[in-house]
Amino acid sequence: MTSRVDVSLHAGPSVGFDQPFEMLAACHERVRRSLDLLLRLQTHVAQHGVDAQARDAARDVMRYFDVAGPAHHEDEERHVLPRLRDAGQSRLAERLQADHAEMTRLWGQLRVGLAAWANGGDAALDATVLQRYVDLYTDHLAVEDEHAFVVARQRTDAADCAAIGQEMAARRSR
Repeated sequence: MTSRVDVSLHAGPSVGFDQPFEMLAACHERVRRSLDLLLRLQTHVAQHGVDAQARDAARDVMRYFDVAGPAHHEDEERHVLPRLRDAGQSRLAERLQADHAEMTRLWGQLRVGLAAWANGGDAALDATVLQRYVDLYTDHLAVEDEHAFVVARQRTDAADCAAIGQEMAARRSR
């Protein structure tokens, strides 16, 4: 097995904002790749220290979870969770929103060590926090992909889809 930490993982989704739920689902693949990179990065640093590859990978992970991740969660909270509530699935909506809050909290803990690595410093990532973050995110993505997005799509007509896509794109262009 190579010790190289590949940081070239952020190809954009192949769908556009004209298909907002498909865009959200495609972003999940990027989340999975970022989580995988985070796990590989921890192993790499344990074996090789904070070298140039580790610094680059730390920056890449931080860029995703500092910028794209929060925008993605906001999209879901604005456009998926209300549709779940309208469908009588408030309990699921509350669970997904609570997951977002917990992922944000855990990310704050992980980010400290990653920021040190990104700047060439030595730090340790709490393995328990890291595994909790990865496990929570992985389970969360599956629930959204297999259930939440299906329900939200069913409760959204073409005009609403267009409006959602325009709102998502406009928020990102600011």
